[in-house]
Amino acid sequence: MKQLTHYIVSHLVEHPDALVVTETDQGNGNMVITISVAKEDMGRVIGKEGKVIKSIRDVVKILAVKENKHVDVVLAE
Repeated sequence: MKQLTHYIVSHLVEHPDALVVTETDQGNGNMVITISVAKEDMGRVIGKEGKVIKSIRDVVKILAVKENKHVDVVLAE
C-alpha cells in the first residue's frame, strides 16, 4: 500500500524528491500511511475541496479491504 500511495502522489507533485511516504503498523490489521510533501505541493495533493486526497484514500482503502486490513491515510503538515 505504501508503494501504491507513493506512485500516485509522485505523479501529482512538482517536487517528487521531497515526497516521503511512511507506513506504520498499528497491529490487528490496522495501518497508518503518512504522506509528507513539499509545502508548495500541499494544494495539489489536497485538491479542490479535498477531492484529491479523498480519492487517494479511497483507492488505498480498496486495496486494504482486499487484504483484510484497515488503513488511514494522513497528510502530514
